[in-house]
Amino acid sequence: MQIPQFVLASASPARLRLLQTVGIEPIACPSNFDESQVQLCDPAQLVQTLAQKKAETIAPQFESALIMGCDSVLALQGEIHGKPANSEEACLRWQKMQGNFGDLYTGHALIDLSQNRTLVRCQVTRVYFAQMSARAINAYVATGEPLKCAGSFALEGHGSLFVEKIEGCHSNVIGLSLPLLRQMLAEQGYEVTDFW
Repeated sequence: MQIPQFVLASASPARLRLLQTVGIEPIACPSNFDESQVQLCDPAQLVQTLAQKKAETIAPQFESALIMGCDSVLALQGEIHGKPANSEEACLRWQKMQGNFGDLYTGHALIDLSQNRTLVRCQVTRVYFAQMSARAINAYVATGEPLKCAGSFALEGHGSLFVEKIEGCHSNVIGLSLPLLRQMLAEQGYEVTDFW
């Protein structure tokens, strides 16, 4: 079997670094898909639909490739949160998150153009946040990091200081579940080592 190019349909530097860390050097190709086109109330359906739309958006650019699209949101007390619009929204969100927990949903879509097969899955990780003072919240938001992340925190950055524990897949919180990727590749007939 010919091993296709691995394409990441994402502008996320964290997702790119995760793949590079495990020996996969993807072609990074941001989809620029307008996420506001998709309005769903179920977080798992939302992230899976967005992940698939992102992958499908860039698929016509390639003849034979394996395209991975991802999308993440944080569900907190029944509300779905993506990236905050501004610092004020990030501060308000952290006031709700601190001392609480949320579920981080990441949708994964894997399109194999050579086999004309698409797999779509979701991984969920529970994240417990530390108690924080208003001063700590303001200082964290001032770093700018929360404005770039679904859920207003980055586990691979300053935000790790304010996460007490996680239940489930660690890399999922960063934006791409590596165990789920391995399983999805196997379902498509590949070994993850084929992409080293």
